[in-house]
Amino acid sequence: MKNKQWQGWGAGEQAQQHYLIEPRSLAGGGDVRHVSEFLRASGWRDKSKTGGPLAMESPDRTVRIAYDPYVLPGGWSIHGAASGHQDEWWAVLGRQTPVEIVAGLTDALTQPRSAHAPNVWAPLQDQNWSDQPHPDHVTATSPDGNAWVQYHQSPGSESMWWAGAKDGQGNGWTAQFAPSTPMHLVQAFSTALASPEPVMRPLGRVPHSTQIRTTSVSVLPSQLSAWQQARITAARAATWARNTTRGSRPRTTARPHANAGGTRTRR
Repeated sequence: MKNKQWQGWGAGEQAQQHYLIEPRSLAGGGDVRHVSEFLRASGWRDKSKTGGPLAMESPDRTVRIAYDPYVLPGGWSIHGAASGHQDEWWAVLGRQTPVEIVAGLTDALTQPRSAHAPNVWAPLQDQNWSDQPHPDHVTATSPDGNAWVQYHQSPGSESMWWAGAKDGQGNGWTAQFAPSTPMHLVQAFSTALASPEPVMRPLGRVPHSTQIRTTSVSVLPSQLSAWQQARITAARAATWARNTTRGSRPRTTARPHANAGGTRTRR
């Protein structure tokens, strides 16, 4: 690798102050590109209009993701079309949902589904979230009491997943999932929500909350760029691997224009 590719590192750069924030559920929205650039690198189409809200579409055109900060309450909306045995589904997440948690769900849309049965509660139990059974619902609450995931089903009504986070000052967000939302996506969301890993925010983007813990760190712009690029590179590599695997599969059926005799007639 040529040295000139690394000229961004070194004494010419000025370190910038950032903060690691815990718990991640109260870190605020963050940079939307954390979600959109990964999707773009995974082959999703950017349908956004200039100056308008973010709009992304999956390669097979069955899933659409939008982020609109210009309306109230604003936030993320995800819609999946009916296909095969899957019913139409949706999910909505508030504007202050941290992008790292949103990405837990949206990244999963780009990846093959696991053969294991999904379990939304497992990631929460692993992080010592407490269960609160109720006749109409089950709620898991984070150890600090600031975040929750609830499965609600009352007699005669459809089941519903509901989640969110809120601090003592009233700052927070909620998320809802349609009864038909694939469970592996809800599990991906709960995994990202329960993760103990802090998330990073730049100076001036730290929420005013007494419930968060912050650690000041100095970060070079080239370091930030390298971390962001690593995520994009991983998405491109995974997409390339999937496409290569599909292209290398042997054909199990005859081509549409082939006939039993193996001859072709000109018209």
